[in-house]
Amino acid sequence: MKKKFYIELIYLILLGAFTSLSLPPINYVVINFITFSLFYIFLIKKIEFYKNKKIFFLYGWLFGFGYFISNLYWISISLTFDQNFKFLIPFTIILIPSFLALFYALVAYLFAVLKSNKNLSSFFLFSLIFGIVEFLRGSILTGFPWNLIAYSFSNQIEILNITSIIGTYSFNLFCISLFTSPSIFILRENKKDISVCIAFLIITMSFYVLGSQNLEKFNKQEVSNLNYKVRILGSNISIDRFYNNIDPITAIEELIEISAPKKNEKIIFIWPEGIIPGISQDQLKEYKWLFENKFNENHLLAIGINSKEDKNKTVEYFNSLSIFDYDFNVINSYKKINLVPFGEFLPFEKLLKSIGLKTITNDYQSYSKGEERNIIELKYNNLSFKILPLICYEIIYSGKIFKNSNFDYIVNISEDGWFGKSIGPEQHFTHSIFRAIESGKYVLRSANNGTTAIINPLGVIEQKVGINNSGYIDLTESRKIDITPFAKFGNKIFGLIILLYIFLIFSFNKLRNE
Repeated sequence: MKKKFYIELIYLILLGAFTSLSLPPINYVVINFITFSLFYIFLIKKIEFYKNKKIFFLYGWLFGFGYFISNLYWISISLTFDQNFKFLIPFTIILIPSFLALFYALVAYLFAVLKSNKNLSSFFLFSLIFGIVEFLRGSILTGFPWNLIAYSFSNQIEILNITSIIGTYSFNLFCISLFTSPSIFILRENKKDISVCIAFLIITMSFYVLGSQNLEKFNKQEVSNLNYKVRILGSNISIDRFYNNIDPITAIEELIEISAPKKNEKIIFIWPEGIIPGISQDQLKEYKWLFENKFNENHLLAIGINSKEDKNKTVEYFNSLSIFDYDFNVINSYKKINLVPFGEFLPFEKLLKSIGLKTITNDYQSYSKGEERNIIELKYNNLSFKILPLICYEIIYSGKIFKNSNFDYIVNISEDGWFGKSIGPEQHFTHSIFRAIESGKYVLRSANNGTTAIINPLGVIEQKVGINNSGYIDLTESRKIDITPFAKFGNKIFGLIILLYIFLIFSFNKLRNE
């Protein structure tokens, strides 16, 4: 009996780990139909044997632990750059997946407690609980909606187009149902149960058809030529610059060379997050002499750079996206509002600093949060357009990045070097595709040690500079689409989908009782 229990533990961890193979960059989507169905069937069979449902908390946790430890191992790489943090690597590898697995533990436990005696009602209940808990995972504390199972469809742009209507969380709920649907065939009570499984396949195909039509329609839209270029930089400057006292002049010269400015062209340059070591916003002007022979009044520079403010006799630091004119006056600046725990701010800072810990990305103090994410409207030298600024992982928050959709482009700057040559940067980039589709806007992404890209409102990558490469891409023309339903209503649509699932749960339960 004890041996059988240990086999079950290993089985659930492996199911979770194999599920990770469906995520970027591997994207073996088909494996989800096997792992989700096997996990669901396992829970159903075990519910028949256990009156005490607490064991299901462990079952769900094991599945979640296998899932997260296999797709989030790369987080520990960020601790390898500073000797002071290396002792935390084993804890990080285990503790982060262990914590996130608690959400999946909650899924299994709630399902065991609330399960209906009816096959279809139970199926929709499982999907609903899973979908809601995943929303909670992306919301509570600072929220970490990373690697929702919906991201396994990141290569199927036509199917993903449905997120412009229902959003990522609703699509994620649908995906959970879709991947679990083969279990209905195995556990079927009658032939009618099979029709639900078929219905999910038909709905998926309809998503594909709708997406294909939207892509075709978009490509026929009139192209607007811009009277300026937006030049997005991709760079491959080592993250060691933060620790080895690298001369900022060297980094600036390399970035200018990559930018290849021409004085007779109107260009807005977008440089990555925190790209220049040891220079804050108010100090960049001191390096104006490096730009003078290359830049002029035709040029603007948007760059990720630290800024600071004196408040109540203390200095506060911010991770900022700042826009400079050619004379290096700050035209506009956005201060990041979604900070990375331990990376950009230290929880319980006074206590943890007393034992030698500090933030990973700087050695002075935690960054402060900006107050609000405002749309930046650029009006300069006959240039006029609006951008929504997002720094690094702020782009992962579906339905929470803007309230006002009156802007032209999403500009996302990032430093992906913290995660080395792992799958982390590719997973990070995938979120940009989803945000482009949801918002119906171009995403202009500038990354150091990551993917730099122009992603159109349908989620198509029009141009890119690959990971660990240097270069630039230019946006010189664009197409517009009407405001998407999701951009207009956000996660309120997810609330409607939840109500639909509740209706289905009670309807199928009632039909069986009759």
